[in-house]
Amino acid sequence: MTDDELIAAARAAALKAYAPYSRFSVGCAIESVDGEVVTGANMENACYRLGLCAEQSALTAAQHAFGLDRVARMAVAGGDGSREALAGEGVCTPCGGCRQAIFEAAQLGGRDIEILCASGDGTSSERLHINALLPHGFGPANLSDAG
Repeated sequence: MTDDELIAAARAAALKAYAPYSRFSVGCAIESVDGEVVTGANMENACYRLGLCAEQSALTAAQHAFGLDRVARMAVAGGDGSREALAGEGVCTPCGGCRQAIFEAAQLGGRDIEILCASGDGTSSERLHINALLPHGFGPANLSDAG
């Protein structure tokens, strides 16, 4: 799958978001090491802290489809999802909690997961890696001394 195709999958997923409170729709597409792709979108809740980020949604789908240790890369896009196409010029990056969840998958798979962060309209993107987004992260490898 090309970068543009993975970003397009994330943008399409964002249009399935449930975001009546923030009105900021986020989609995530995850590609496995074998080329399988799953998607997820944010889902808000009237009790704000019970909302679910797109990356967490997609990581859950990835775990069910092929396992977190098989995540190769992902794309994230966010913006105004109230129209037929996702809109917005700002590049969307994962929040801190999602970075932690991505880091977990990276350590499980032994790879520095690539994240394509895209604008809602798809015209701008940045290629980042989880180890740059979460330096000195805490993950499964840090628990090696646990009893």
